[in-house]
Amino acid sequence: MQGMRRRTLLSAAGGTAVAGGLLGAGSAQAAAPAAGGTAAAADAAQGAAADGPRAAGPYDRKIRELLGRMTVDEKFGQLQQLPWTWDTGPGGGETKAVEDAARKGMLGSVFSIFGAKTTNALQKIAVEESRLGIPLVFGLDVIHGMWTNFPIPLAQAASFDPEVTASDAEVSGKEARSSGVHWTFAPMMDVTHEPRWGRIAEGNGEDPYLTSVFAAAKVRGYQGKDVKGLKDKDRLAACAKHFVAYGGAEGGRDYNTVDVSESRLRNLYLPPFKAALDAGAVTVMASFNTISGVPAHGNTHTLTEILKEEWGFDGLVVSDFTGIQELIPHGFAEDGADAARLSLNAGVDMEMTSTHFVDNGKKLLRAGKIKESRLDDAVYRVLQLKFRLGLFDHPYVEEKDEITEPSAAARKAARAAAARSMVLLKNEKSVLPLSAKASSIAVVGPFGDSGDLLGTWVIPASQEKFPAVKVVDAVKKAAPKAKVTYAKGVDAAGEDTSGIPAAVAAAKAADVTVVVVGEPPSISGEAAARSDISLPGAQEKLVEAVAATGKPFVVVLVNGRPLTMGGWLDKAPAVLEAWHPGTEAGHAVADVLFGTVNPGGKLPVSFPRTVGQIPIHYNHESTGRPYDPDNKYTSKYLDLPEGPQFAFGHGLSYTEFTLGAPKLSRPRVAAQALDKGDTLEVSVSVRNTGKRAGDEVVQLYVHDKAASLTQPVRRLRGFRRVTLEPGGQTTVRFRLGAADLGFWTNDTRGRFVLEPGTFDLYVGTASTAKEKVTLTLT
Repeated sequence: MQGMRRRTLLSAAGGTAVAGGLLGAGSAQAAAPAAGGTAAAADAAQGAAADGPRAAGPYDRKIRELLGRMTVDEKFGQLQQLPWTWDTGPGGGETKAVEDAARKGMLGSVFSIFGAKTTNALQKIAVEESRLGIPLVFGLDVIHGMWTNFPIPLAQAASFDPEVTASDAEVSGKEARSSGVHWTFAPMMDVTHEPRWGRIAEGNGEDPYLTSVFAAAKVRGYQGKDVKGLKDKDRLAACAKHFVAYGGAEGGRDYNTVDVSESRLRNLYLPPFKAALDAGAVTVMASFNTISGVPAHGNTHTLTEILKEEWGFDGLVVSDFTGIQELIPHGFAEDGADAARLSLNAGVDMEMTSTHFVDNGKKLLRAGKIKESRLDDAVYRVLQLKFRLGLFDHPYVEEKDEITEPSAAARKAARAAAARSMVLLKNEKSVLPLSAKASSIAVVGPFGDSGDLLGTWVIPASQEKFPAVKVVDAVKKAAPKAKVTYAKGVDAAGEDTSGIPAAVAAAKAADVTVVVVGEPPSISGEAAARSDISLPGAQEKLVEAVAATGKPFVVVLVNGRPLTMGGWLDKAPAVLEAWHPGTEAGHAVADVLFGTVNPGGKLPVSFPRTVGQIPIHYNHESTGRPYDPDNKYTSKYLDLPEGPQFAFGHGLSYTEFTLGAPKLSRPRVAAQALDKGDTLEVSVSVRNTGKRAGDEVVQLYVHDKAASLTQPVRRLRGFRRVTLEPGGQTTVRFRLGAADLGFWTNDTRGRFVLEPGTFDLYVGTASTAKEKVTLTLT
């Protein structure tokens, strides 16, 4: 009958036969695999449950021999991770509990610890004073740098170049490992449609495909090409976090509830984790949120059924900070013993900070509430990580080789990454780039003379010793013959406007003004949700006052999330999104302002017009009454234009590019052929028609016009950043397979389907691309 759903031609539990493997940095295909992986990956899992049989790895004999010698107390001790007090050395009152636990062999890991001398001293206690001499594994939140801070992860995603995030991981991995750190709690790959959520700064934005590509690149940067690289003195064990759906927190309030369907879980939130594990990530961290009523730390479906059984993950699952304890206020566990039972049985292997495993484990084991096989499985995973890191052979680091400051090469890499991550939002009348020959330049705004541009999640000692290069200092260096003046104008968050007249005077006296405004890093990141995401305090008044002078000016935004921009946006001729750029912030901003670097970044997240528009994202589903400006009874706001202020994928350049019409290698293809590994190609020519060399990011979006589950109006399935000289031309080719055209259903067992029908394939330079070709899947 009319309206009957079309037949599902192909489907598979655990994934299709083709999942679009991740290729090298900058590859047009760089495609993330579908959430549940390939059929081959599912077979490889061999049905290994959390406490079931496992394939013997390279350290299996040694691990099992060690397990056989351990007491129950020592086993639970290996599942304990305790916090250090930053750079406090052993012997301090605040570290006594950690040292005592290490000495008794009742400790598996310590976090927030670094420094070769400090880590060696604590490691010596564990290795030389405990009964079995099992080394500790040391973890640290190395999120976007150790001593050399790269731009925040959200900014890195704006580069649309996975080499940027790989470079960050390589530099920070080398610095951290030399300092005695083995394990980083990164990358964070929480896809989110919620800019009010402070932790959007730590992730890669609103798209699962882009996030997947960057997650895999960062894992490879931290760990090397395979797990064997973990023994190298410049590598870290990566941790895919937060598992899972943390980015869906209601209202953008950190730690909040997430109510999500199975299909959205698998199509939106899970793909980056699968990509990270396929790239070799050896640890996973559970998330703080509930998932449709079940806290992630006690969620058997996600931690065991999907992660360990369906995907065959043989690595370590660590709790987040007091995440097991928080099962009690969640209303999921009655007390600490109940929290330990629920989380360990669900699939958590190591407890961070709280001590419910150690305090209650033996009693739970005796009562039969925890199986001995599950305990041994968790301990096995901890010991395997330590063997993979080479800690049994080399537990200490060479103190003479410790890196304690950014090197020239590291600074150069951070500067290049920051400039490559910036997005030119607006540039009327070609205000930018600025001329280095300008006779006078004013720099105004609270962040023009600030070293606080490193971003969220920065090691305090790094902030103190190596603050960001200031914008005003970099402008002076970039334009040495210009008279450069600075006026603060307003504080970052205050309402006092008494400094604005001085800023206006500076602007009037200058040929051009650079207004540096935004968010202090302290109001982005964890526990930093904002209900109002406009410029804080009186900063908008400062921008409007400078605009009223009638003199040329450019606004530089430094922020950790999308901002709403209000009326000042229409008055600003040029706006550069610089994010929180890291150690080389000022130099990178100046590089772009003066055209040494032609901006080529694109937005990895939509910028809303107002908070009332949230959630607004490019990959939304259509309604039965999609937007129609001439029909009131369609999906829209009466008081807002349709769409975001700036769309996902938007970004301008100092040159111009022209794309040809996209071409499809064949207009029809059989689903069965795709499932057997066949692919098809979408190609497009791109030409630099301007007068400068520059970068363009060519993007491919897929829309399934009719499906058994309503699909997003567009899904990013390919991108490539290309550099072209004036007049230069190239052809960008994208390869599509089953994973790019199918989707996951609501079947909790993991059912991926590839349905026949018509697909629109859009190619352009933003998610608003108009040019398309049509594919028919038979």
